[in-house]
Amino acid sequence: MTAETLFWLSLATCLYGYAGYPALLWAMAALWRRPVRKAPVEPGVSLVIPAYNEENVIEAKLQNALALDYPPDKLEIVVVSDGSTDRTNAIAARYAAGRLRLIAFAANRGKLAALNDAVPQLRGEIAVFSDAASMLRPDALRRLVECFADPTVGAVSGLYRVHNAEAAELGAQEDFYWKYETYLKRLEAELHSIIGAHGALYAIRKDLYPFPPPGIINDDYVIPVRILQKGYRIYYETGAVASEEAHEMRGFSRRVRIMTGNFQQLRELPALLWPPRPLPLFFFLSHKAARLLVPFAMIGLAVSNLFLLGQPVYFAAFLAQAAFYAAVLLGALLPAGPRLFRLPYYFSMINAAAFLGAYYALAGREKPLWKRR
Repeated sequence: MTAETLFWLSLATCLYGYAGYPALLWAMAALWRRPVRKAPVEPGVSLVIPAYNEENVIEAKLQNALALDYPPDKLEIVVVSDGSTDRTNAIAARYAAGRLRLIAFAANRGKLAALNDAVPQLRGEIAVFSDAASMLRPDALRRLVECFADPTVGAVSGLYRVHNAEAAELGAQEDFYWKYETYLKRLEAELHSIIGAHGALYAIRKDLYPFPPPGIINDDYVIPVRILQKGYRIYYETGAVASEEAHEMRGFSRRVRIMTGNFQQLRELPALLWPPRPLPLFFFLSHKAARLLVPFAMIGLAVSNLFLLGQPVYFAAFLAQAAFYAAVLLGALLPAGPRLFRLPYYFSMINAAAFLGAYYALAGREKPLWKRR
């Protein structure tokens, strides 16, 4: 492969992953959409709150859950504590009466191991999963379950929002990123199904729970995709809103864990190949797989450019890349600096995490056990 070929392939990969695919989705949705039939139904719901050492947020989460606008006799709230060693269990036990239950496991085995044991004990027809740090709007459950009036829907993801974005170092950039993701997911859902859900809030028909292997990191991806494989749609309900404080999302190690899970998701590709799911497969390759190629394409773009500086167009591209990485460096050195520098830094940070994520996934060094951030 010549340097020129590598340059254009790398540039095309970066542009398609973040600009070309959204434009193509918009054009497809403008021509054809497949709406979900919604109705104000009230099935039995089990709100599952997985927890590991969540003493700082669990009380606020339980108060938030108890205040949800849903018939109390049709809602149970279940805290699934995966070997917590702090005050999580003691706090949850104070609320454990009537419709609120605590299922406490002695050992910390990982989120999916805890869920696999807890789901058969749920009483509701619909199982709703929500992270301990995520706060739900009062009508979030109602908006989620309305989508299950359509028998083709097997799972529904809520909308994820960043709260108090300005209070965290990269909160504004995280907020911008999730709004961009929301746009893509909304179009994918209108065409067919989203690929994965938000761990902050998603729901499934309980009898479709697939009991994934405990070593999987991104449960909010694997569980919906395996339900999709059974022939059901995975919808995105933007009216069901969950929010997290921006400081809950900080840290490079969190990004590495997410990227490790994203590479691990590639193992689920056969679920979209057979039985054939053409649109979800297209979404997966364009939204998930292409994004994982971007960090490597960025390296290819920079290296190939160095061999092409004798031509004006490539010299201009080199200057553009140099300016971008200068902004990244300034963003890293000046945390309180202009936003102009923070977005390139954030973009490069999440892509840099992909290299460690790829290493952990390929070397089999995934770490499914939880750690407080």
